[in-house]
Amino acid sequence: MFDRLIDHHCHGVTLAALDRAGFEALMSEAHRPGSPAFVSQFDKPLGLVLRRHCAPVLGLEPMASPEAYLARRMALGPTEASRRLLAAAGVSAMLIDSGHRADEILDCAGMAELAGVPSHEVVRIEAVFEAAAGQGDPLRAFAETLAARAATAVALKSVVAYRSGFAIEQTRPGAAELSVALARWQRACEAGRVRLEDPVLLRHALWVALELAAERRLPIQLHVGVGDRDVVMPRCDPGWFVPFIEEAEARGVPVMLLHCHPFERECAWMAEVWSNVHVDVGFTLNFTGPSALRPLRDLMEMAPFAKQLYSSDAFGLAELHLLGRVQFERALTRILADWIAAGDLPLAEAERIAAMIAWENAARVYELGQ
Repeated sequence: MFDRLIDHHCHGVTLAALDRAGFEALMSEAHRPGSPAFVSQFDKPLGLVLRRHCAPVLGLEPMASPEAYLARRMALGPTEASRRLLAAAGVSAMLIDSGHRADEILDCAGMAELAGVPSHEVVRIEAVFEAAAGQGDPLRAFAETLAARAATAVALKSVVAYRSGFAIEQTRPGAAELSVALARWQRACEAGRVRLEDPVLLRHALWVALELAAERRLPIQLHVGVGDRDVVMPRCDPGWFVPFIEEAEARGVPVMLLHCHPFERECAWMAEVWSNVHVDVGFTLNFTGPSALRPLRDLMEMAPFAKQLYSSDAFGLAELHLLGRVQFERALTRILADWIAAGDLPLAEAERIAAMIAWENAARVYELGQ
């Protein structure tokens, strides 16, 4: 049922030799993952499924101890361990957000070589803007760089939910408003605070990206809900962002809502109501571990099957690429099996739905030609 799988949102892996603290830091969204000292990242849902499903790939018994697992991983070396785990994930293609901690992880070319499958770039809008800091004309540098990067990318992505939340004014800022905000940000940059958080500049960046996406026929990915402590969760409800989504709909730009937890049902409703909205529960499946069935079931209560996609949102650890597949395959198989048992659909229909979500929708929306 899952002979093909496109991961439409993920990141590269690190080939650094990780000690236990470094490994556990990549299992965590916490600001201080090693604090308090009595909390191990292996003692949470993600840790359970990692030990259960990744240990055998590295030649250990399921549920090997964290100590045994990390020793085996170190003995194999990070490159060989990552290669085995990515091979076990068995994806057909990866769409990689290249804008987060890019100096620490493999880029698209590196991931393609390590995993042996096509990798395509997703350009993070805010990272391009931040890279323009210090330019004589940051707004022009941003627009030109984004256009150049988009020429070989398959999508653009915004983390506005992290930076200001969705509950902001969503019209295009005027010249005077933009000038004041730019001067304020440039002063912050001179003081070493380059991170783009100003709602006015974020609006400008989104509008530039929207027009470029419409011109180049590119989707825009939007981070929704769960993440690290930067997230102010009530402001991450995508319902706040309807004005921008409707602008995208008017221009024929697909909007891809990523992760969606704890707003799975809200996102499913939005995929039902707006023609351009697509959804996944990527990050959520790994971090909910044995309970991953629930968020996917919530999403599938209403969202059209042609608008659901698979993603892992794996970052740093190849284990998360493998677990993304394992968690998705197990949860979707269980849901469809329950529907079959209830007499709601035959096996052939279940296989058709699974193929849509696993790879067909991504191939169509991102125009991958597969």
